[in-house]
Amino acid sequence: MMELPVDFKNLMRQQYGEEMAESLFEGLSAEPSVSIRFNPKKLRDEDLARTIQKKVTNNEITDVPWCPDAYYLKERPAFTFDPLFHAGVYYVQEASSMYLAEALKKYLGEAEKMKLEGVATGTALDLCAAPGGKSTLLRSLLPDDWLLVSNEPMPKRAQVLAENMIKWGHANSIVTQNYPADFAPLVQQFDLIVTDVPCSGEGMFRKDEGAIRDWSLENVEICWRRQRDILTDIWPTLKPGGLLVYSTCTFNHFEDEDNVEWIASHLGAEILEQRHFLPGRDAGEGFFIAALRKDGKEDLQSTPADPKKITNKIRYALRVLHDGIPAPTTKGKDIIPSHALAMSTNHLNDTTYPSCELTYQEALAYLRHEVLRIEAPRGIVRVTFKGIPLGFVKNIGNRANNLYPQEWRIRTSYTTPFSFFE
Repeated sequence: MMELPVDFKNLMRQQYGEEMAESLFEGLSAEPSVSIRFNPKKLRDEDLARTIQKKVTNNEITDVPWCPDAYYLKERPAFTFDPLFHAGVYYVQEASSMYLAEALKKYLGEAEKMKLEGVATGTALDLCAAPGGKSTLLRSLLPDDWLLVSNEPMPKRAQVLAENMIKWGHANSIVTQNYPADFAPLVQQFDLIVTDVPCSGEGMFRKDEGAIRDWSLENVEICWRRQRDILTDIWPTLKPGGLLVYSTCTFNHFEDEDNVEWIASHLGAEILEQRHFLPGRDAGEGFFIAALRKDGKEDLQSTPADPKKITNKIRYALRVLHDGIPAPTTKGKDIIPSHALAMSTNHLNDTTYPSCELTYQEALAYLRHEVLRIEAPRGIVRVTFKGIPLGFVKNIGNRANNLYPQEWRIRTSYTTPFSFFE
């Protein structure tokens, strides 16, 4: 069993009782589960869907009960070497955090039904979104005409977030790099805000030894105070009657239940649900999630704001890293389409550019940003693996110049051959 901080163990015993606390400590020493979630808009090929069903039938994968299109795996494969992982066909996400799907199903409620019937469109914000698990989940669950803003203040993490959102392929998404206070001009703009706030990281103990080393009661206090500052900054941007999903990867009540009670009493909200996921009891990592409804009621029968005006307002107020499908760029005499166009779920069957199916080894070479030699027309060609787009090349006859984003390339020459759909 791993060596946990004494203060942490005492706190857990006080909070959960001796029996549950010991179960948690044992769970933190066990191997973590592995889970993935598929992109329903990229599973159009019947062979891919059939493969999933076969794996379910053979008990190679099992359902995550609270999230559609999500499965536990028996072991962790080498995802880096699966071209379809890079193509945005699936996302590797911790199962507990997928409970967001159940919360939305329960609590978006009648307002969501009215929006689906065309009374109004919606706008959602994932405030602390990197690396993109909850944002890709939101984008799969929300109606297509909803705008999703995925934000991350830290520059390197924001770049990873943008990469994952581009790969997921939904055009109605914006990625921003801002602090919560920067959202001040967007008063009552969002119907839904997801806040997976920075925390003391107790749920990461079995994945990150640094989380154990850095934990202290003093750090817990710093975290719960910072979390309240974040919520205070972002609260005015949530519409009356809007839904806030608050989550952490901690177990302690200071950052979890106490903060939820503070939101309800000081900011003004109804607590709809609170739930802890505990290793040793639940199949997943440590996680806490709460759903709250902001006091007040939006007039859903009123004329909705013009979605274009909303988008422009966000572009003006925030630092935008990614916005839909950028226009092509000019390089010499060439017009180069954006990689986001190749990834877009709205353009999976687009015939603007000829396509070339790659073998597994060719797909890996492409993802390493190597030069390819392919049988295809000259000019811009979209390359695919198992029918799913990976990106573009420029075929000049004797070779094809690689247009995959160089900063995303697979950097290791080592290969453990793997494709989930073999």
